[in-house]
Amino acid sequence: MNIYLNPERGQWASLCRRAEQDNSLIAERVEAIVERVKEQGDDALLALAAEIDGVQLSALEVSDEEFMLAEQQVSAEVKAAIEVASGNIEAFHRAQLPREVRVQTQAGVECLQRPVPIRRVGLYIPGGTAPLFSTVLMLALPARLAGCEQVVLCTPTNKQGQVAAEVLYAARRCGVTSVYKVGGAQAIAAMAYGTATVPKVDKIFGPGNRYVTLAKQLVAGRNTSIDMPAGPSEVMVLADESADVRFVAADMLSQAEHGSDSQAIVVCSSRAIAEAVEAEVERQRGLLARAEYVAESLAHSRAIVFDREEDMIAFAEEYAAEHLIVSMKDAWGVVDRITTAGSVFVGNYSPESAGDYASGTNHTLPTSGWAHSCSGVNIDSFMRKMTIQHLTPKGIEALAPTIVAMAEAEGLEAHAAAVRVRIEKS
Repeated sequence: MNIYLNPERGQWASLCRRAEQDNSLIAERVEAIVERVKEQGDDALLALAAEIDGVQLSALEVSDEEFMLAEQQVSAEVKAAIEVASGNIEAFHRAQLPREVRVQTQAGVECLQRPVPIRRVGLYIPGGTAPLFSTVLMLALPARLAGCEQVVLCTPTNKQGQVAAEVLYAARRCGVTSVYKVGGAQAIAAMAYGTATVPKVDKIFGPGNRYVTLAKQLVAGRNTSIDMPAGPSEVMVLADESADVRFVAADMLSQAEHGSDSQAIVVCSSRAIAEAVEAEVERQRGLLARAEYVAESLAHSRAIVFDREEDMIAFAEEYAAEHLIVSMKDAWGVVDRITTAGSVFVGNYSPESAGDYASGTNHTLPTSGWAHSCSGVNIDSFMRKMTIQHLTPKGIEALAPTIVAMAEAEGLEAHAAAVRVRIEKS
């Protein structure tokens, strides 16, 4: 891990840079997959499962028997954990439900803003080396609370054509019954365009690899909304002398094990802290099973030392971390000055793992600096805001001069006429 001492502002941009990804090599492949699914539907999905994943599927949709078997396979301990996590996630997201806004802007003119659920949503749940059943809770529970009429879930299988039991159990716990054995870019295409088996949706949610991310961006430019741009996962830890370096190292490693392109950064108040964290990272790394992922991702990680707290905060604002952990003496004082982060963890006893699984906040968050302009997934992500207005005869009469004057100034005569015809009738 490289250590940087009081870097000048001119260096900050390079120190905030994430792992570079050259997507040009796979962009053509992703587009070909998307077009193939669009044209060939289920036939393409079955063929791609064999070609890409080496899986021969007899059916794309998970059967009731597979759901029942999954329930038997999940341990009582995991079921209990899912119950606790679900309760916390539901409580936090239920509190976010928006209310209708109704305002009389002037006599006879009433304006409303009404929150309505997105009717059909698609959830992508990564599989691969670590099937993320926690992401089912993070996406399916808010979708249900928002009132989405149809929830479709796509996820890859193992080599035997089976979906992870925990994913299926979590899906049923959240009320999702439509689960499809489709992964990668082809899953995104299936939900965007629909096939004979997989329904078309209005918005797609969920993290994934570069193929999934590129496919989401591709369909977002055509016909289907997506939750947010996504990239490799990341964490930044702000640490002063009150931080426990064992905790800091553990938090950095928990992020690093997501994958070789993940990034973990510590911003600290002294070189001694940086060196202590570096040593502790090396010690704890040797104890991990996913050491190969950790070693590669740590190559993108770094320690930044600032003498001034103001610079620590300013650098964090510049980086706009997906996960920001504040392990400092005046943690809340620092957090109150932070405006750009996906999710913030306050104090020594608030690990990123809590938000990833069970505290109640959502773990689907903006990466790669998108926290400057994007929120993480929340209840609003599954809803739209529709405006309504009602004008009485007296209301349109009072507002007519304003509308006519503005319409005529813009050269839109028909707009003005649509008002005059009503005034003339009255």
